[in-house]
Amino acid sequence: MKVTIPALVNGEFPDQYGKRGSQFSPGGMPTYSIPFDISDAPADTKSFAVVLEDKDAITASGFVWTHWLIADLKRTSVAENESQSATDYTQGANSWASVLGKLDLDEASYYGGMAPPNCRHRYELIVYALDTELNLPRSFRFNDLHFAMQGHILESASAMGTYDV
Repeated sequence: MKVTIPALVNGEFPDQYGKRGSQFSPGGMPTYSIPFDISDAPADTKSFAVVLEDKDAITASGFVWTHWLIADLKRTSVAENESQSATDYTQGANSWASVLGKLDLDEASYYGGMAPPNCRHRYELIVYALDTELNLPRSFRFNDLHFAMQGHILESASAMGTYDV
């Protein structure tokens, strides 16, 4: 299986996908989501789960920052800026929920863009091919996804890009 991010330019995400973009939630979270494509998935794949995370965030926040969670994706292509309008997959709460002031899970249950505070960060998109649908509720958390996937992962693939301060 392979995952590609067609928006990457020389390994970097363009400005629109993060804090230098022009689309934000009411709480200030960048919301213009990245596109990606999945190829060569196992034939018996029933759905995909997706995690976009920033392990470099540990240097600033003390934990891995989750930018996007998707469950029950049943297609192999997601278009840019689709997070705000997609209805055929379920999105979980991203780490922006912890800094929006009021823990607004509805606002943070979409793509939450890149905003590194201290240096260039690496953002890893991990796609899991699953032998089932997970049927998680909207605004699920990463731990819900992690435990629901156990015993159902057929294969995984990842792609990485950077975004600078």
